[in-house]
Amino acid sequence: MTCEYAKEQIVLEAYGELDAEQQAFLALHLHGCPACVAEQHSVAELTGVMDVNALPEISPNLLAQSRMRLDEALDETPRLPLAARIQNLLAGTWHSLSHAPALAALLVGVGFLGGSGLSNYQAAHSKPNGVVTVQQPAQSTVGNVSGVVPTANPEIVEVHYNRVTPETMQGSLDDPRIRQLLLAAAQHGRDNSVREESVSLLATECRAGHKCGDGDPVSNGLGFRDALLMSLRYDKSPQVRLRALEGLQPFVSSDQRVRDVVLESLMRDPNANVRTRAIGLLEPVHADSSVRQVLHTVSTQDENPYIRTASMQALEGADGIQ
Repeated sequence: MTCEYAKEQIVLEAYGELDAEQQAFLALHLHGCPACVAEQHSVAELTGVMDVNALPEISPNLLAQSRMRLDEALDETPRLPLAARIQNLLAGTWHSLSHAPALAALLVGVGFLGGSGLSNYQAAHSKPNGVVTVQQPAQSTVGNVSGVVPTANPEIVEVHYNRVTPETMQGSLDDPRIRQLLLAAAQHGRDNSVREESVSLLATECRAGHKCGDGDPVSNGLGFRDALLMSLRYDKSPQVRLRALEGLQPFVSSDQRVRDVVLESLMRDPNANVRTRAIGLLEPVHADSSVRQVLHTVSTQDENPYIRTASMQALEGADGIQ
């Protein structure tokens, strides 16, 4: 998502015109783009001012009366016969072409032949791109209602709405579109199982060393490692946080950010299994001074006796290494 497109999405978001998937992609872009975050704040301030000075709403009765008057005025407007309208249309077209008849004929012929040839070539040489997108219009649901308009008939109402059509995409984990969808699912999946499965795939890719550092351009710098860090910090499911720890294990020694977030989990995570796993992940860096300080604090002050014992054993192992 480019910044220009993101700014358009920010405006649509302010008016409630984005569905859940579009909001997820916009949130991923805003995570790595301070300029667009500032734009979002500016739009929020503007809409706030507009809400304070909102224009009075037009009453349904006035709107219906106006529509009726417009219909009556259109009915009373004299219309040319069909033959006269066709004659005027042909005369205008002929007048335009008469200034360059040869060029017009050439353009029409070239356009016809070129269009036919291109269509035949594409049909004969089209190849699948490795990604399959399946639309399911039968399962389409109403995304939002954009307008309700009374009509001249008090028993009839006109409702404007937008549909949300679920889609399925199948492709390689190296495909930027698949990666972007996985990042969105990891951060904004509706239920725990979706987030857990997505984070598990991200973790597997990271442990295998497949493009787990900086993000792809399509995800605006948000990489798999960043997504795992966010899941470890903020996801409400302990299973998702455990999967995130598994993916972060190879980077504890080399990435200070990863080490700090794992230490934060050891100190504050409400789940004992997550905290125990964090102690295990820190084993390669037990001799680090910040790690030793956290382990000492946990071993003496934590309410969970098992966590205290595990932290004490980790400290003793670090002393042995030294």
